Amino acid sequence: MEKLMEHHGRTVAIVTGGAAGLGLELVRQLMEQGFIVANIDIDAQAMGQLDISLGSRNPGTYHGFIGDVADEDFARRSLDAISNLGTISLLINNAGRPSFKAPIDYTSTDIERCLTGLRGMIVWTTGVLRATAERDVHIVNVMSSAALRGNAHESVYCAAKWGERGYTESLKTAYKGSSVKIVGFYPGGIDTNFYTDSRDYVDEQKQHSFMKANELATVLLDNILSKANLTIADLVVERNS
Repeated sequence: MEKLMEHHGRTVAIVTGGAAGLGLELVRQLMEQGFIVANIDIDAQAMGQLDISLGSRNPGTYHGFIGDVADEDFARRSLDAISNLGTISLLINNAGRPSFKAPIDYTSTDIERCLTGLRGMIVWTTGVLRATAERDVHIVNVMSSAALRGNAHESVYCAAKWGERGYTESLKTAYKGSSVKIVGFYPGGIDTNFYTDSRDYVDEQKQHSFMKANELATVLLDNILSKANLTIADLVVERNS
């Protein structure tokens, strides 16, 4: 674990889906911890604003890359550039898109939307493992409590999340005993704009009862950046009520 804390001036953390919500809180807190941060997101408008608010104020520390996390060519080009920034020691696969509907209402578009996170997780994990020669790197896969149970209006979303969980568990087996550490993160509902397109399922009042993104980011980073001689394999976080 101490590898993560060494030489922060040259240590790079990658966060996918970091333009808003939990991802953005992770980007901010990692920068505060002294990491060089590479933020990966497809939202060009939000990323442009972050280039100003974070990039211009923190030259050399914040780097934004705009593109689809599931695009292998984009990931390859980005990782070539990121590798030149310093030593990659942390990847947080956070990108994902929801679709909450009754089972018979899902369309092929909804399926592709839900699978974006799984595909991006595989693409970026594979790329980072190659870039680091499968050594001295932590990979955190941010999933959801939907990866632990089935929900009536989340059948395809749960299917994608269960796929991410299967991928995560397989990685743990593949790298057991090595310096590659795999962490599964399973948060419950988070108070972000994640539900904007699903107001018939999660209204604003219910959303605001969910966990705060900044608090979740702190809990996650406190665990994975600990100097203790141990590795957090799974972290499940639910709101109090």
